[in-house]
Amino acid sequence: MELNIQQIQEIIPHRFPFLLIDKVIDVVPNQKLIAIKNVSINESYFVGHFPEEKVMPGVLIIESMAQAACVYFYYSKNLHGKNLIYYLAKTTAKFHQPVTPGDQLRIEVTTIKMMKMAGFLRAEAFVKEKLVAEAEIGFGVKEV
Repeated sequence: MELNIQQIQEIIPHRFPFLLIDKVIDVVPNQKLIAIKNVSINESYFVGHFPEEKVMPGVLIIESMAQAACVYFYYSKNLHGKNLIYYLAKTTAKFHQPVTPGDQLRIEVTTIKMMKMAGFLRAEAFVKEKLVAEAEIGFGVKEV
């Protein structure tokens, strides 16, 4: 199943300038999600990070992975209606290579452990076929 930006915005509350995934190209609940983040030179953080050698901040790569993981968690837990999915914990994170303007992040999310109202997920970010970042992320859900 594919999701466009409008469908993503129905699931997660993030909006410009903090919506950091552009589309979901595949989601299979409780198995895998693949999302895309296009890294544009027009993103405001490149003004200061770094002016001479532009690099996407690692914290925003983690945030991109966390947003993709929220969508995966939503479908894996079969949530409906108004729910807030909270990023609870980053248990590990590793960065392997810089991400620069023009790159396209392919984010892959899989399950580590799911509980009734929480879960731990694994997220990996690739540019082409190279692994650039990986993290284990914890989530919880709150009905609103």
